[in-house]
Amino acid sequence: MPLQKIILIVEPHEAGRRLDVYLSDALEGFSRSYIQNLIKKGCVRINDKEQKASYKLKIADSVEVEIPDAQPLELKAQNIPLDIRYEDDNMLVVNKPSGMLTHPTSVQKEDTLVNALLYYCHDNLSGINGIMRPGILHRLDKNTSGLLMIAKNDYAHNFLAQQIKDKSAIRQYLTVVHGVLKDDEGTINAPIGRHPLHREKMGVVDDGKRAVSHYKVLERFKNFTYVEMTLETGRTHQIRVHMSYIKHPILGDSVYGGGFANMKLNEQVLQAYKLTFLPPGDNIQKVIELEPDDELKKVLKILRGKN
Repeated sequence: MPLQKIILIVEPHEAGRRLDVYLSDALEGFSRSYIQNLIKKGCVRINDKEQKASYKLKIADSVEVEIPDAQPLELKAQNIPLDIRYEDDNMLVVNKPSGMLTHPTSVQKEDTLVNALLYYCHDNLSGINGIMRPGILHRLDKNTSGLLMIAKNDYAHNFLAQQIKDKSAIRQYLTVVHGVLKDDEGTINAPIGRHPLHREKMGVVDDGKRAVSHYKVLERFKNFTYVEMTLETGRTHQIRVHMSYIKHPILGDSVYGGGFANMKLNEQVLQAYKLTFLPPGDNIQKVIELEPDDELKKVLKILRGKN
């Protein structure tokens, strides 16, 4: 029996979109690869017929999605210390260190945040996002530190995913970028998708997913700017791609053009430092905020010493 059944009707402005792209936007909290796998398994039907992921939607198409029960996990639970900043019966907020993968991959199945969560939470993690990402609502790159919301059950997963989708859950970051930003505040609205030439990278592409980032200057230096970023959407590598796109790549980000610097760094200087959300079953908004991490403190100390 399916865990849940979802029926969507295609609106006029959605006509012409690929099925997998449409569902990735419509079903916030589900990875693109997970949705494509559902389509391959026949769990998605258009007007009662199975279609390929590349199917182009038509106005008033009925899209029926069956999300199956999570399969038994074959991942290893590991006793890795967790820096927990909030916890209740439905969820927790964890401060992920830089250098740790959020979830296992086909290459690395151990020493990730998920392995640590399996040990700490046992079976109390949502299964909606697939067997490799139990409890995971959103992710951080391996070398990005900071706050992540974790769902202990499917009710919490759906409740929190809806807040991400309707933007009532606010995710904010601290970073240092190359160059001096002229405007005190700004918005970058540029679609992000797989880079057409370098498939391991993301990029601003015409047929990409809608991606919006807001920035606010906190401090300016001679050749760098200390910035607060607020995500309106949550695409892979979004902040890194957007800042590179406007010619202000993140300090230390060797993938997107910010790797050159006269200081020793562990890759991109980027921290998810603040989360604002409503916990499941509660009507009091929570704000969890971190101090700048060690890497960011080191960089700011160096830059302030040169200013």
